[in-house]
Amino acid sequence: MKKKLISATLVLSLISASVVGQKKYQRPPIKTPEEFRGAEPTSPAGANSIGDLKWFEVFQDEALQNLVRTAMAQNYDLRLAVARINAARANVGLARSNQFPQFDVGADLTTTRTSANSGAATQGGRSRSFGEVFLNLLTFEVDLWGRRRQQTKAARAQLASSEEDRKTVATVVVSDVATNYFNLLELDMELEIAKRTLTARQESLRLITARQQGGLATMLEVRQGEELVYQASQTIPDTERLIEQTENQISLFLGNNPGPIARGPALAQQKELPAVPAGLPSSLLERRPDIRSAEQLLISQYALVAAAKAAYFPTISLTGAFGFQSNSLASLFSGPSRAWTFIPQVTQPIFTAGRLKSNVNFEKAQREYALAQYQQTIQTAFSDVSNALVQYRRVREIRTQQELLVGSLRDASRLAHLRYEGGVDTLLNALFADTSLFSAELNLAQTKRNELLSLVQLYKALGGGWQ
Repeated sequence: MKKKLISATLVLSLISASVVGQKKYQRPPIKTPEEFRGAEPTSPAGANSIGDLKWFEVFQDEALQNLVRTAMAQNYDLRLAVARINAARANVGLARSNQFPQFDVGADLTTTRTSANSGAATQGGRSRSFGEVFLNLLTFEVDLWGRRRQQTKAARAQLASSEEDRKTVATVVVSDVATNYFNLLELDMELEIAKRTLTARQESLRLITARQQGGLATMLEVRQGEELVYQASQTIPDTERLIEQTENQISLFLGNNPGPIARGPALAQQKELPAVPAGLPSSLLERRPDIRSAEQLLISQYALVAAAKAAYFPTISLTGAFGFQSNSLASLFSGPSRAWTFIPQVTQPIFTAGRLKSNVNFEKAQREYALAQYQQTIQTAFSDVSNALVQYRRVREIRTQQELLVGSLRDASRLAHLRYEGGVDTLLNALFADTSLFSAELNLAQTKRNELLSLVQLYKALGGGWQ
């Protein structure tokens, strides 16, 4: 009997290997560009990428580093991602447990009392106890077709995907904190410009008022001076509103209640972020955690398709138990009370009304969906990097020209006010020059902010920030 069972098992194993054997997962072919569009023409091929640097090597402002460290420890999105990882890890344990025998023990004690009117002369009115104790030595599904193994493989891939998702969230948290921090510094700079401009315009209004009182200026000129003062003064509370809202947003990223945010050096004194080349496009597949997460989900779906196909084949299960049974509790553990069972069972689906086929088709459709999602994630990553590179290059050019414009307008404003005070030019030209300078200074502050943000976005697009 043992030889027959062994022979049958070997035959079934060979059949399972030949019928439902699955090829190992191979990464789908991806057409990667030779270089990123928008990359510096002088960038050497194969150079290191800014995405390879750790976040604290990129952002060297100590105040910003403290904010990022706090966010990495307390951010709610990261805490949710960790909880999802723990759930996926527990799911792996559940799937893996089905590959091994299960053991449990059970006991039962029944006491009955017969009625005195039952008619049994010898047993009427007596109490009797029946007991049994069984150890279920074996509850096991023989995984000849690999269904359980494929389910465990799928669960492991889903766990790996969850771990990559946490890294993606970390990348987003780092970039969001840095983005809002630089926005905050830019708003501080705008507030400083507005206050400085208000002070200068109030001084100009004082001079215009004195000239009007001396008969050298008209009331219209006084009103025009007042207009500029009011324009600058209304900008201040609006900028302060944006500052407080940005501080609240950063506090949310940190997992804190709304409150003020400590700053480091001002925007103009910020160290320039490291201008490291983008690197090879092919390395992006290994560096970006969202791409690796999508690939793990694709691997999981390949395994689930194999598990669905294995459901066509017989389910072989083994059940065994050993214990004691007796109609008298006193003799429960005596020799004659021993009992055991061993039940091999084979279940072969014959007619399921298309359920098995539909399940296979469903898993195949899910696999095609995961494949398309994986490919889309890669193309999105290439686009993100290219857009960030183009943004960085063009914003640098804009900032250079904006600095020249501000320098020119500052000198023009000075000359226009000197000419007006000397009586050789109209107030209109002086006011126009002052308004243009104020607008250009605000635009320059925003451009400097945008230059920093473009590098933040490039760092994020290249998969940096989760280390």
